[in-house]
This record gives sequence, C-alpha cells and structure tokens, in this order.
Amino acid sequence: MGRPRILILGGTSEARLLAEALAARDDCDVLLSLAGRTEKPATQPVPVRIGGFGGAAALADFLKAGGYGLLIDATHPFAERISANAAFAAETTGIAAIALRRPEWHRRPGDRWQEVQSIPAAIEALGPSPPRHVFLATGRQGAHHAQAAPQHHYLVRSVDPVEPPLALDNVDYVLERGPFTLEGECDLLRQHDIDVIVAKNSGGAATYAKIEAARLLGIEVMMVARAPARIVKAVDTVEAALAAIDHLFPPAMKRGV
Repeated sequence: MGRPRILILGGTSEARLLAEALAARDDCDVLLSLAGRTEKPATQPVPVRIGGFGGAAALADFLKAGGYGLLIDATHPFAERISANAAFAAETTGIAAIALRRPEWHRRPGDRWQEVQSIPAAIEALGPSPPRHVFLATGRQGAHHAQAAPQHHYLVRSVDPVEPPLALDNVDYVLERGPFTLEGECDLLRQHDIDVIVAKNSGGAATYAKIEAARLLGIEVMMVARAPARIVKAVDTVEAALAAIDHLFPPAMKRGV
C-alpha cells in the first residue's frame, strides 16, 4: 500500500494545525487547498493550491485524477457552498471524507443574543429606527447587505478591504486579522459607541473576544446561525481528525510496511 494522499480544503486555523501535524508525521502526502479570498494568506506547512475547483463534479474529478484517499473539509463553518461540493464529491467518488468543524459558541448567562438565520435577516432585525451603531463582524463577504438599512451607523471589520466600498453615509472600516483580545474588543466597542453586533456563530477562540466584550458591556448580538451540517463524518478537534485518519490509514508499522 502506497502513502495515502489527503486533500484538505482549508482556510481556517484548524486546517493549518492539522496540516502541520500531518507534515510532521511524514507518512502521507498532503495538499492544502485555499479558496484564495484572502489577499495575503498565512504561510502553510504543506504544499498549497489556490482557487476553486469549478463545482462539485470538478472537485470529484480532481480527487480521482490525483489518486486521493481522503478528503478533509476544514473550511470555515459558513463556507456552505464548498462544504456541499465536498459532500457531493465524496459521495460520488466513494472517497472517504471528514469534516473538521470547531464547536459552535453557546449562550452564557449575561449574553443578549437574538438568533437569526442569515446576515440579511440580522440587518432587518436591527429595525427601521432609531439609528443604531452596528459592529458588522461578519467579514467583507456579507458586508454589502448593510446597504439595505442605510439609516444605521456601521463599523465593518475584515482582513481585506471591502471592494467596492459600501454605498453608505455612515460607515467606518477596520482592517485586522484575529485573534483579538477582550481588552481590545471592549476598547473598540466603546470607541465607536456600538450598541449591537452582527456576528456569525463561527466558534473557536480567535474571534470569541467580541462576544465576551458584548456580554461584559451589555451589548446585543445578532447571532447568525450555521446551516444544517452536510452528511459527512464530522469531528470538532484536530486531535479527533488525526485519530480518524489513523483509523482509515493505520500507521506504517501497523501496515507492515
């Protein structure tokens, strides 16, 4: 049996940590695929490809042509299209698949959450008046939805600039990459007089500080819920993903190599 080939669909810190762990083991060949939405992606520990595949069928063809034995979907919890494509490609090719999904955040005492199903629903839930000071912490992909409610004041944070800029009179931009600190988030919210945050339930520690800060300051959060999970075996830690990989491809000594 040859070295197993693994394709990781990445873009998250968990994907990078998993790739790092697999690279250190040196008993498999790993390719990390990034969507290419970030202008300056972080350095990765394994070979990388940038860009989409052209749909689910094209991803299936890529897996077959490359002789891959495992597909790992470690994309962002809200990268719903690529996750759907991954599930389809795994099912049609019969190639094993794992989804690495960090656990969701859960409401704690003191949280003022209103759960919504989408960013447009969150913008609508802000209400027509009075004008509110909104921290739009959903990244640049969904920022344009704010244009449906131009009466509010918006603070938009993203890794890369929002292009084109939003057609709004009252909008400020912050270009930053997490992780963020509780102290820094509290300062940001106070500085901009924020009274409501629009956030995706991404989970993980890197961006949780804004949720803690909202709890501390009594600020409302419009929490965008995740879509229902696709039918792929899911694990919620890098360690669990490594254990699943060992189960699929026993280490070389066990294989008698």
